[in-house]
Amino acid sequence: MAKNMIRAYSPEKARAAVCTQPATPVSGDPVLVGQMPGVALTNEETAVPNLSGNAVGECTVAHDGTWALPVKGVDGGGNSVVARGDILYYVAGDTPPLSKKATGVRYGYYDGSATIAGGATNTTAEVVVGYQG
Repeated sequence: MAKNMIRAYSPEKARAAVCTQPATPVSGDPVLVGQMPGVALTNEETAVPNLSGNAVGECTVAHDGTWALPVKGVDGGGNSVVARGDILYYVAGDTPPLSKKATGVRYGYYDGSATIAGGATNTTAEVVVGYQG
């Protein structure tokens, strides 16, 4: 089970799914299931039988909750500070895939108390998965 969950509750929206990004998710990765954001709770299954009960190619994905995930301090114009409440997007070709680049799939919100510096790479940050409102 992913160990990077921040809030002390279990995700309510977790289910087995085939992730479209990344190709082979591991527990704790930010993932996409089509256009739905999530966090892999298990590694992608490669053989049956297995302990998770998932089919080959599936992993268990949480589609809610607050997680410690890597975020990059950029937007579509270049380096950009990330502040609490900013919308984050998943850009498949970027490492890490989460940033303020609106060319990606809307992923969630930054919920940390300190800003992430513009140009910072791979900063572990509190990310609320999904949409509010």
